[in-house]
Amino acid sequence: MTRPPTPRGEAPRALDAYVSENIRRDAVTCALAGIAAVDPGDLVRRALAQHAIDGNITIVAVGKAAGAMASAALDVLGSAVRAGVVISRDPVHLSGPVDCFIGGHPVPNERGAAGAREIERIAAALTADDTLLCLVSGGASALMSLPADGISIHDMASVTTSLLRAGARIDELNCVRKHLDRLKGGRLAACAFPAGVVTLVLSDVIGDEVTTIASGPTVADPTTVAQAIAILKARHIWDQAPESVRAHLVQGGDESPKPGDPRLARSDSRVIGSNVNAAAAAREQAVSLGYAARVVTTSLSGEASKVGADIVRDVKAELEREKKNVALIFAGETTVTVRGTGTGGRNQELVLGAAIAMDGTSGITVASLGTDGIDGPTDAAGAVADGESISRARALNLDPSAALTANDTHAFWKALGALVRTGPTGTNVMDIVVALAVVPKA
Repeated sequence: MTRPPTPRGEAPRALDAYVSENIRRDAVTCALAGIAAVDPGDLVRRALAQHAIDGNITIVAVGKAAGAMASAALDVLGSAVRAGVVISRDPVHLSGPVDCFIGGHPVPNERGAAGAREIERIAAALTADDTLLCLVSGGASALMSLPADGISIHDMASVTTSLLRAGARIDELNCVRKHLDRLKGGRLAACAFPAGVVTLVLSDVIGDEVTTIASGPTVADPTTVAQAIAILKARHIWDQAPESVRAHLVQGGDESPKPGDPRLARSDSRVIGSNVNAAAAAREQAVSLGYAARVVTTSLSGEASKVGADIVRDVKAELEREKKNVALIFAGETTVTVRGTGTGGRNQELVLGAAIAMDGTSGITVASLGTDGIDGPTDAAGAVADGESISRARALNLDPSAALTANDTHAFWKALGALVRTGPTGTNVMDIVVALAVVPKA
């Protein structure tokens, strides 16, 4: 039985038998093709071939793709690299003058803070003859956390956890981070001045806004301390936030560098890959499998389970219009408002919302995967379902509504054998969702 390839051309760690049926297999194959299109090493090599970097180079690579991006840069730049720091979520082994740290994600930890302190140290020592090459990918905001004076990494982690549990959007989360950190919101470029700064970005945010990606460490920050306070209050976190956090924000004197700041004059940022690339590749794969396919959006957002139900409605309407096998591709990042104590992730919640909406409808499949291969604190990239999933669940005495209420979707899909496990992919451009519908047989 043929299994769809992973982004690195190997079999997934586990692809349950339930996924092997044709339409479910097609959906997963399309999603994996999208992940393969944003291989971070290939993107960095292409970018450096197009834009040469001269002089003495120091590398800073942070994020889920940090290892692959740094490795590619070292291959291209060779002896021009004088020093470097890599902060990743997983162990990285690189040759050359590079120090590697394992940070925390999605909640920062002291090891990541140690790496951030080393970044600050080497950046501050650079001169006008040096270039700081920053390689940024998804997860960098949490992994590279260096709290402002008076704030502990524990307090930073506490605020991050509260925002995540409250369902804060990534732009809200990063706005707060920028005003509690010594490197975010343009502060890294300001620290490196007068050195030149080149940032190559693998985007993990909707719209590829460089001021939001990784909390914009090398670009001017349009947000303010007042906005950070307003977000914490709107999300009902302010009163419970650590005293050190509230005191720092109320003081308000440590504002981030704004547009026009001369310390950012030599900083240049370039997005080298995003979910646009992934969605296009997923669409191409669907076409090759015989589906009439289109990309609906690369800005998918909203509460995950509701989005899943909406996607089912959309693909049903597409099938009715086209009268042939169809594929709809979505990319972006939904959110989950955590109310229960179970284990899951936004992709697994999206698929469960879809499964409930298509219960009893034949010929429709929805797969949703995190492009980093890790959906929430689980061992799965996501899940896949069809119109029979809920009836199969009931036969096993599983309650889909209870699973959503408890945020316990991982156990639900594991029991059904419908998890998709790829292992860490080494990249991250948010999530990719593939919805397929086939014409009923006469």
